[in-house]
Amino acid sequence: MMLPGLIYLIINNYLPLFGLSIAFKDVDYSKGIWNSDWIGFENFEYLFKTQDAWLITRNTILYNAVFIILGLIVSIGIAILLNEIKNKFFARFYQSVIILPYLISIIIVSYLVYAMFSVNTGMMNNTILPALGLDPVSWYAEPKYWPYILTIVHVWKGAGYSCIVYLAAIIGIDPEYYEAAKLDGASKWMQIRKITLPMIMPVIMILTLLAIGRIFYSDFGLFYQVPMNSGALYSSTNVIDTYVFRGLMQLGDIGMSSAAGFYQSLVGFVLVLGSNYIVRKIDKDNALF
Repeated sequence: MMLPGLIYLIINNYLPLFGLSIAFKDVDYSKGIWNSDWIGFENFEYLFKTQDAWLITRNTILYNAVFIILGLIVSIGIAILLNEIKNKFFARFYQSVIILPYLISIIIVSYLVYAMFSVNTGMMNNTILPALGLDPVSWYAEPKYWPYILTIVHVWKGAGYSCIVYLAAIIGIDPEYYEAAKLDGASKWMQIRKITLPMIMPVIMILTLLAIGRIFYSDFGLFYQVPMNSGALYSSTNVIDTYVFRGLMQLGDIGMSSAAGFYQSLVGFVLVLGSNYIVRKIDKDNALF
Protein backbone atom coordinates (compact mmCIF):
# COMPACT_ATOMS: atom_id res chain seq x y z
CA MET A 1 0.00 0.00 0.00
CA MET A 2 2.90 2.36 0.65
CA LEU A 3 4.67 1.59 -2.63
CA PRO A 4 2.76 4.06 -4.92
CA GLY A 5 3.28 6.90 -2.46
CA LEU A 6 6.98 6.09 -2.02
CA ILE A 7 7.52 5.91 -5.79
CA TYR A 8 5.84 9.30 -6.22
CA LEU A 9 7.90 10.77 -3.37
CA ILE A 10 11.18 9.53 -4.88
CA ILE A 11 10.35 10.73 -8.41
CA ASN A 12 8.89 14.08 -7.39
CA ASN A 13 11.06 15.01 -4.38
CA TYR A 14 14.37 13.17 -4.51
CA LEU A 15 15.33 12.64 -8.15
CA PRO A 16 15.16 16.42 -8.83
CA LEU A 17 17.92 16.90 -6.21
CA PHE A 18 20.45 16.03 -8.91
CA GLY A 19 19.37 19.24 -10.63
CA LEU A 20 20.87 21.33 -7.83
CA SER A 21 24.03 21.49 -9.90
CA ILE A 22 22.22 23.86 -12.28
CA ALA A 23 22.47 26.56 -9.60
CA PHE A 24 26.26 26.49 -9.97
CA LYS A 25 26.47 26.33 -13.77
CA ASP A 26 26.14 28.62 -16.76
CA VAL A 27 23.61 26.47 -18.57
CA ASP A 28 24.32 26.14 -22.28
CA TYR A 29 21.73 24.05 -24.08
CA SER A 30 24.19 23.20 -26.86
CA LYS A 31 26.45 21.55 -24.28
CA GLY A 32 23.75 20.08 -22.09
CA ILE A 33 23.27 20.52 -18.37
CA TRP A 34 26.03 18.17 -17.25
CA ASN A 35 28.63 19.59 -19.65
CA SER A 36 27.81 23.26 -19.07
CA ASP A 37 30.52 25.46 -17.54
CA TRP A 38 30.84 25.47 -13.75
CA ILE A 39 30.68 29.07 -12.48
CA GLY A 40 30.45 28.56 -8.72
CA PHE A 41 28.34 31.11 -6.87
CA GLU A 42 27.92 33.63 -9.69
CA ASN A 43 24.23 32.77 -10.07
CA PHE A 44 23.65 33.67 -6.43
CA GLU A 45 25.04 37.15 -7.01
CA TYR A 46 21.85 38.00 -8.92
CA LEU A 47 19.90 37.87 -5.67
CA PHE A 48 22.42 39.49 -3.35
CA LYS A 49 23.88 42.26 -5.52
CA THR A 50 20.68 43.62 -6.99
CA GLN A 51 19.34 46.87 -5.55
CA ASP A 52 16.04 45.12 -4.82
CA ALA A 53 17.61 42.35 -2.70
CA TRP A 54 16.70 44.01 0.61
CA LEU A 55 13.16 44.84 -0.55
CA ILE A 56 12.22 41.36 -1.73
CA THR A 57 13.83 39.68 1.28
CA ARG A 58 12.05 42.05 3.69
CA ASN A 59 8.69 41.58 1.99
CA THR A 60 9.03 37.80 1.87
CA ILE A 61 9.93 37.42 5.54
CA LEU A 62 7.51 40.00 6.97
CA TYR A 63 4.54 38.80 4.93
CA ASN A 64 5.11 35.17 5.88
CA ALA A 65 5.66 36.05 9.54
CA VAL A 66 2.32 37.88 9.62
CA PHE A 67 0.66 35.05 7.67
CA ILE A 68 1.92 32.46 10.16
CA ILE A 69 0.78 34.39 13.24
CA LEU A 70 -2.61 35.54 11.96
CA GLY A 71 -3.27 32.26 10.18
CA LEU A 72 -2.62 30.36 13.40
CA ILE A 73 -4.91 32.57 15.47
CA VAL A 74 -7.75 32.65 12.93
CA SER A 75 -7.60 28.93 12.12
CA ILE A 76 -7.63 27.83 15.75
CA GLY A 77 -10.38 30.34 16.55
CA ILE A 78 -12.59 29.05 13.73
CA ALA A 79 -11.89 25.44 14.67
CA ILE A 80 -12.95 26.09 18.28
CA LEU A 81 -16.01 27.99 17.07
CA LEU A 82 -17.09 25.15 14.78
CA ASN A 83 -16.57 22.64 17.58
CA GLU A 84 -18.81 24.68 19.88
CA ILE A 85 -21.61 25.18 17.35
CA LYS A 86 -24.41 22.78 18.09
CA ASN A 87 -26.58 23.59 15.09
CA LYS A 88 -25.30 21.43 12.21
CA PHE A 89 -26.76 23.75 9.55
CA PHE A 90 -24.76 26.74 10.77
CA ALA A 91 -21.66 24.59 11.25
CA ARG A 92 -21.81 23.45 7.63
CA PHE A 93 -22.50 27.02 6.51
CA TYR A 94 -19.40 28.34 8.28
CA GLN A 95 -17.33 25.45 6.91
CA SER A 96 -18.44 26.17 3.35
CA VAL A 97 -17.59 29.88 3.73
CA ILE A 98 -14.06 29.31 5.00
CA ILE A 99 -13.21 26.29 2.81
CA LEU A 100 -14.50 27.83 -0.43
CA PRO A 101 -11.38 29.94 -1.18
CA TYR A 102 -9.14 26.91 -0.65
CA LEU A 103 -11.13 24.80 -3.08
CA ILE A 104 -11.33 27.35 -5.88
CA SER A 105 -8.35 28.41 -7.95
CA ILE A 106 -6.20 31.38 -6.99
CA ILE A 107 -7.13 32.75 -10.41
CA ILE A 108 -10.76 32.94 -9.32
CA VAL A 109 -9.67 34.56 -6.05
CA SER A 110 -7.71 37.19 -7.99
CA TYR A 111 -10.79 38.08 -9.99
CA LEU A 112 -12.88 38.27 -6.84
CA VAL A 113 -10.35 40.76 -5.48
CA TYR A 114 -10.43 42.66 -8.78
CA ALA A 115 -14.23 42.76 -8.62
CA MET A 116 -13.88 44.35 -5.20
CA PHE A 117 -11.08 46.85 -5.93
CA SER A 118 -11.39 47.68 -9.62
CA VAL A 119 -11.10 51.44 -10.08
CA ASN A 120 -14.06 51.73 -12.46
CA THR A 121 -16.35 48.82 -11.64
CA GLY A 122 -15.23 47.61 -8.19
CA MET A 123 -17.59 47.37 -5.25
CA MET A 124 -15.34 49.47 -3.03
CA ASN A 125 -15.32 52.52 -5.32
CA ASN A 126 -18.91 52.21 -6.50
CA THR A 127 -20.76 51.08 -3.39
CA ILE A 128 -18.84 51.02 -0.11
CA LEU A 129 -16.75 54.21 -0.28
CA PRO A 130 -19.63 56.41 -1.61
CA ALA A 131 -21.85 55.12 1.21
CA LEU A 132 -19.18 56.25 3.69
CA GLY A 133 -18.79 59.61 1.98
CA LEU A 134 -15.24 58.83 0.82
CA ASP A 135 -13.58 59.46 -2.53
CA PRO A 136 -12.71 56.58 -4.91
CA VAL A 137 -9.22 55.13 -4.61
CA SER A 138 -6.90 53.91 -7.37
CA TRP A 139 -6.27 50.62 -5.59
CA TYR A 140 -3.93 49.16 -8.21
CA ALA A 141 -1.71 52.24 -8.07
CA GLU A 142 -1.49 52.65 -4.28
CA PRO A 143 1.04 50.26 -2.66
CA LYS A 144 0.17 51.27 0.91
CA TYR A 145 -3.14 49.39 0.87
CA TRP A 146 -1.83 46.07 -0.40
CA PRO A 147 -0.14 44.68 2.71
CA TYR A 148 -3.59 44.66 4.31
CA ILE A 149 -5.39 43.36 1.22
CA LEU A 150 -2.93 40.51 0.66
CA THR A 151 -2.97 39.56 4.32
CA ILE A 152 -6.76 39.37 4.43
CA VAL A 153 -6.91 37.37 1.19
CA HIS A 154 -4.23 34.92 2.35
CA VAL A 155 -5.79 34.34 5.77
CA TRP A 156 -9.24 33.87 4.24
CA LYS A 157 -7.86 31.54 1.57
CA GLY A 158 -5.81 29.40 3.93
CA ALA A 159 -7.93 29.32 7.09
CA GLY A 160 -10.24 26.63 5.71
CA TYR A 161 -7.64 23.90 5.37
CA SER A 162 -5.84 24.72 8.61
CA CYS A 163 -9.01 24.91 10.69
CA ILE A 164 -10.06 21.45 9.47
CA VAL A 165 -6.77 20.04 10.77
CA TYR A 166 -7.22 21.77 14.14
CA LEU A 167 -10.89 20.78 14.28
CA ALA A 168 -9.95 17.13 13.79
CA ALA A 169 -7.48 17.43 16.66
CA ILE A 170 -10.08 19.08 18.91
CA ILE A 171 -12.71 16.44 18.14
CA GLY A 172 -10.18 13.79 19.19
CA ILE A 173 -9.95 15.19 22.72
CA ASP A 174 -11.64 12.95 25.29
CA PRO A 175 -14.94 14.65 26.35
CA GLU A 176 -14.36 13.50 29.92
CA TYR A 177 -11.78 16.28 30.34
CA TYR A 178 -14.44 18.90 29.65
CA GLU A 179 -17.00 17.14 31.85
CA ALA A 180 -14.56 17.13 34.75
CA ALA A 181 -13.76 20.79 34.15
CA LYS A 182 -17.47 21.69 34.19
CA LEU A 183 -17.90 19.90 37.51
CA ASP A 184 -15.05 21.99 38.88
CA GLY A 185 -16.81 25.16 37.70
CA ALA A 186 -14.44 25.99 34.85
CA SER A 187 -15.77 28.56 32.39
CA LYS A 188 -15.70 27.98 28.63
CA TRP A 189 -12.67 30.24 28.32
CA MET A 190 -10.85 28.30 31.05
CA GLN A 191 -11.66 25.03 29.28
CA ILE A 192 -10.15 26.38 26.05
CA ARG A 193 -7.03 27.65 27.82
CA LYS A 194 -6.43 24.66 30.09
CA ILE A 195 -7.70 21.76 27.96
CA THR A 196 -8.20 22.54 24.27
CA LEU A 197 -5.04 24.50 23.53
CA PRO A 198 -2.63 22.25 25.52
CA MET A 199 -4.14 19.12 23.96
CA ILE A 200 -3.75 20.34 20.37
CA MET A 201 -0.33 21.92 20.98
CA PRO A 202 1.57 19.12 19.17
CA VAL A 203 -0.47 19.77 16.01
CA ILE A 204 0.07 23.51 16.38
CA MET A 205 3.82 23.05 16.69
CA ILE A 206 4.06 20.71 13.69
CA LEU A 207 2.14 23.05 11.37
CA THR A 208 4.00 26.10 12.68
CA LEU A 209 7.43 24.52 12.21
CA LEU A 210 6.50 23.46 8.66
CA ALA A 211 5.31 27.01 7.96
CA ILE A 212 8.56 28.45 9.34
CA GLY A 213 10.46 26.16 7.01
CA ARG A 214 8.78 27.88 4.06
CA ILE A 215 9.15 31.42 5.35
CA PHE A 216 11.45 32.25 2.41
CA TYR A 217 8.85 30.98 -0.04
CA SER A 218 5.80 32.94 -1.11
CA ASP A 219 2.40 32.15 -2.55
CA PHE A 220 3.22 33.05 -6.14
CA GLY A 221 -0.41 33.36 -7.21
CA LEU A 222 -1.18 35.65 -4.30
CA PHE A 223 1.65 38.09 -5.01
CA TYR A 224 1.59 37.92 -8.80
CA GLN A 225 -1.98 37.33 -9.94
CA VAL A 226 -4.01 39.02 -7.21
CA PRO A 227 -2.29 42.45 -7.68
CA MET A 228 -2.58 41.86 -11.47
CA ASN A 229 1.24 42.20 -11.78
CA SER A 230 0.87 45.96 -11.41
CA GLY A 231 4.28 47.65 -11.58
CA ALA A 232 3.10 50.47 -9.32
CA LEU A 233 2.66 47.95 -6.49
CA TYR A 234 6.07 46.28 -6.66
CA SER A 235 7.29 47.97 -3.47
CA SER A 236 4.54 46.16 -1.54
CA THR A 237 3.99 43.01 -3.60
CA ASN A 238 7.44 42.05 -4.89
CA VAL A 239 8.83 38.97 -3.14
CA ILE A 240 11.62 36.53 -3.97
CA ASP A 241 9.43 34.22 -6.05
CA THR A 242 7.89 36.95 -8.20
CA TYR A 243 11.22 38.73 -8.60
CA VAL A 244 12.93 35.57 -9.82
CA PHE A 245 10.05 34.77 -12.14
CA ARG A 246 10.20 38.20 -13.74
CA GLY A 247 13.96 37.90 -14.04
CA LEU A 248 13.59 34.47 -15.64
CA MET A 249 11.04 35.77 -18.14
CA GLN A 250 13.29 38.70 -19.07
CA LEU A 251 16.69 36.98 -19.02
CA GLY A 252 15.78 33.34 -19.55
CA ASP A 253 18.50 32.34 -17.06
CA ILE A 254 17.47 29.05 -15.42
CA GLY A 255 20.74 28.95 -13.47
CA MET A 256 19.72 32.08 -11.59
CA SER A 257 16.27 30.65 -10.89
CA SER A 258 17.79 27.39 -9.63
CA ALA A 259 20.13 29.35 -7.36
CA ALA A 260 17.17 31.19 -5.86
CA GLY A 261 15.31 27.94 -5.24
CA PHE A 262 18.37 26.35 -3.68
CA TYR A 263 18.87 29.39 -1.44
CA GLN A 264 15.24 29.30 -0.30
CA SER A 265 15.38 25.56 0.45
CA LEU A 266 18.64 25.85 2.38
CA VAL A 267 17.42 28.74 4.53
CA GLY A 268 14.12 26.94 5.16
CA PHE A 269 15.97 23.79 6.23
CA VAL A 270 18.13 25.75 8.67
CA LEU A 271 15.10 27.55 10.08
CA VAL A 272 13.24 24.27 10.68
CA LEU A 273 16.25 22.81 12.50
CA GLY A 274 16.72 25.96 14.55
CA SER A 275 13.05 26.31 15.45
CA ASN A 276 12.78 22.64 16.37
CA TYR A 277 15.90 22.95 18.54
CA ILE A 278 14.35 25.87 20.43
CA VAL A 279 11.08 23.97 20.90
CA ARG A 280 12.96 20.93 22.23
CA LYS A 281 14.69 23.14 24.78
CA ILE A 282 11.34 24.53 25.96
CA ASP A 283 9.18 21.40 25.72
CA LYS A 284 10.66 18.22 24.31
CA ASP A 285 7.28 16.55 23.81
CA ASN A 286 6.09 19.22 21.37
CA ALA A 287 9.17 19.10 19.13
CA LEU A 288 8.82 17.82 15.57
CA PHE A 289 11.86 15.55 15.95
